[in-house]
Amino acid sequence: MDYKSIKAPKNTMTRDMNELTEKVGNVYETVAIISKRANQISNALKRELDSKLADFAVPQDALDDSFENKEQIEISRSYEKMPKSTLIATQEFIDEQLIYRVGNKDDMLK
Repeated sequence: MDYKSIKAPKNTMTRDMNELTEKVGNVYETVAIISKRANQISNALKRELDSKLADFAVPQDALDDSFENKEQIEISRSYEKMPKSTLIATQEFIDEQLIYRVGNKDDMLK
C-alpha cells in the first residue's frame, strides 16, 4: 500500500472516542485494532526505508571516514515528513479501509 498517498494529518489531533468506537462498541478493542495496524505500517515503512538505504551501505573498513550522501539524507527526510504510523492507522480506521475481526473468528466486520 502506498502510505504516502493517504490523507492522514501530519500532526496529532483530538478525536471523539464515541465516534471512533461506534462500529466496534468497545474503546479497548478499537485501540487494539488501531495499534495493531500501526505496528504493521511501522514495520512495513521500516523495511521499505532499510531497503532504500541498503544501497548506501558502507563496508566496515570505510566507517572511519564519515561522509554525507545527499540522496540518503533526502530519502530519510521524506520518511520523517510522513505522518506517524498511528495517525495513518487511525485515518484508515475512520475511512473504513481496515478489515478486522471482533469476538468470534466467524464474525467479520469491515
